[in-house]
Amino acid sequence: MRKIEIDDEVFAYLQRRSEPLVDTPNDVLRREFLGNGKSGKSTGPERGLGGLMFVIDAGLAAPGDQLVHHQPRLHRTHEATITADGWVELPDGRAFAQPSPALKAQTGSDINGWGQYTHVPSGRKLQELREEARSAQD
Repeated sequence: MRKIEIDDEVFAYLQRRSEPLVDTPNDVLRREFLGNGKSGKSTGPERGLGGLMFVIDAGLAAPGDQLVHHQPRLHRTHEATITADGWVELPDGRAFAQPSPALKAQTGSDINGWGQYTHVPSGRKLQELREEARSAQD
C-alpha cells in the first residue's frame, strides 16, 4: 500500500462524495477515477444514466455545463452542474438523476427543474433543450 498527501481542498472534495462511516478516501478515489467502489463490498446500487443524458447525446449540453435558477424576490441564485452520466450535481456534492428533485433540494419547494433551470452556456431553459433533443430523435 502506498501513501499520498492531499491538501484540505482535496480532502473536502473526498468527504462530499463519500458515504459517512462507510467510505474511505481510497473508496471515493476508486469511484471517481476508476468507476468502481470498494473491492468486494458494495456501498449501494450502481447509479444509472441521468435524465439529461439524451440532451448530452444530442449535443445540446456537455458534462461540466452549469445550470442556474434565479429567485429574484428572494435574492437567491441556485447553481448546479451536469455530470458525465447526465445527472445534476449540486455544489454540496449531492447528485440527482432528474432536474426537478435537484431544484427542490435547493429551493425547498416542489418546482419544475426542466422549466426553471437555465443552461448557462446556451442561455436556454432545460425544457427547450429537452424538446429539441426529442424532436431530433424523431
